[in-house]
Amino acid sequence: MAEIILRDVEKYFGDNYIIRKLNLTIQAQEFVVLLGPSGCGKTTTLRAIAGLEEIDSGTIMIDGRVVQHLRAAERDIAFVFQMYALYPHLTAFENIAFPLRASRQSRVTVDLRVHEVAKSLDIAHLLRLRPSALSGGDMQRVAIARALVRTHKALLMDEPLGALDAKLREAMRTELKRLHIENRATTIYVTHDQVEAMALADRIAIMNEGVLQQVGDPTEVYQHPANLFVAQFVGSPVMNVSKVAVAAFGGRSILTLGDDDGTFEIATASVPAALRNGTGQAIIGVRPEAVILSLREEARASRFEAHIIEPLGAYDIVDLSLGTQLLRARTSSGLVTKAGTPVWARLDEAQVHFFDKDTGASLRSGDRG
Repeated sequence: MAEIILRDVEKYFGDNYIIRKLNLTIQAQEFVVLLGPSGCGKTTTLRAIAGLEEIDSGTIMIDGRVVQHLRAAERDIAFVFQMYALYPHLTAFENIAFPLRASRQSRVTVDLRVHEVAKSLDIAHLLRLRPSALSGGDMQRVAIARALVRTHKALLMDEPLGALDAKLREAMRTELKRLHIENRATTIYVTHDQVEAMALADRIAIMNEGVLQQVGDPTEVYQHPANLFVAQFVGSPVMNVSKVAVAAFGGRSILTLGDDDGTFEIATASVPAALRNGTGQAIIGVRPEAVILSLREEARASRFEAHIIEPLGAYDIVDLSLGTQLLRARTSSGLVTKAGTPVWARLDEAQVHFFDKDTGASLRSGDRG
């Protein structure tokens, strides 16, 4: 399987600057997810790698070979589209077999490989059916099988689960993960769904407005976001974000959120050095699970009232009213039962993030203590 390298790749559509000096390396056998909102350039990047879009400048290398001047058919890439793209007049068997027949494989080889990949995707019983007789999930499995039936240098997937319902998406995520573990194909997968990205990726490459924001494994991008965009895009529920003023108080620091909407106390060692002089202002980010609630008064906890409660089965999301804004907390199920209940809140100091108020860049923990 091939290593894929993008160096200073740029793409324009008219006056629209779609991909901006993109540099990214996908290791052989790695599963990399391109994650970002609609219009961020992730699908255009995928299509440029496949040869379906021409780039304006930069270099694309596949398995050590410069390919941006090669046609798609010359790049030895398998591509799975969002909307199946099956031949309606062919059976599932013939759709899957098409790449093998195109490369003039023997009938025995075709039959063996089609049945092998169909079995792995649990669609062997559907091989005689045409697409019109298949469900959306089954059609997508056939499309994936067609991509996997022949060995390629890389497998590219453009939101292949986007048209499926939630239950089927979850099942297909598990299937794709299993297939990657078995086949170890170099894979690039495009999605705007951060849950898919976290579940599938070895590494996630997060894009916004054509710019690569951060590359890292799922734990890294979740726990150590490079900037405010990544912090808010990755994670559900979304990270709490507020402007914050920091005041030193001995070995502790007082954090005042918003326009004096609420205060919290944390160890000064948890505050970036640039904010420790007692006059610092920044943006604070706190994930809901880092807001710790209690129904009884606790030392160094601040009193609030529960505003809205969202029971989600395994856990609840409780919104605290902080003046003009809300602070969301993730709690055990049933901890807070009704709006208006007084609660005491503190922050998990290890999970408090600070960002530059002008640039949004993370004031990382390496700048602490």
